[in-house]
Amino acid sequence: MQPDEQREAMERTRFFLKNLFRGILWLAAIVGGYFYLKANYNFSLEGVLGPLYDKPFVIFGIFFTSETVFGIIPPELFMIWSLRNEVLQQYILNVAGLSVLSYLAGIIGYYIGSHFSTTQLYRTLQKNYLAKFEKHVNKFGGFLVIVAALTPLPFAGICMLMGAVKYRYRRFLLMSMTRFLRFTVYAIIIWEANIFQ
Repeated sequence: MQPDEQREAMERTRFFLKNLFRGILWLAAIVGGYFYLKANYNFSLEGVLGPLYDKPFVIFGIFFTSETVFGIIPPELFMIWSLRNEVLQQYILNVAGLSVLSYLAGIIGYYIGSHFSTTQLYRTLQKNYLAKFEKHVNKFGGFLVIVAALTPLPFAGICMLMGAVKYRYRRFLLMSMTRFLRFTVYAIIIWEANIFQ
């Protein structure tokens, strides 16, 4: 490996590990905070969500909208909502549905970037939300999709940028599939945390 390639590989690894560490901290804060509030203050998502709590299609709709619009609400909260019946098969189905919706939201983000990158709306989004990630697109290319799929980086926003730069669609789809890995690992952690709480 050439020195430049070695330096680039180190930089990619550092970037990934830094964001993965943020993701682990974020997951620990959300899951730990939820179970702490539940155990000590009788907190429940049912109390927060009210009549929406038992309406899965509404919850999935809120999640899909959130994932399409830069992941406003952390996916981990929806995974915690999926625990509501404490039935493993139902939990797996809910999390699988969430992961498919997240993947589709990324595809929509790519589409928005590739077809609307010349519009004023996109330029406003780019200026206000995406500009700080553009340098990473130029630096890391498709690797950025993997990092965004696995960490708290805004997955849909990164997908929009990849569409705007006309990144190869098939490669984008393949790299985006790492989103399923994140949902699987996080779902296992949340399920296990629920069992041992």
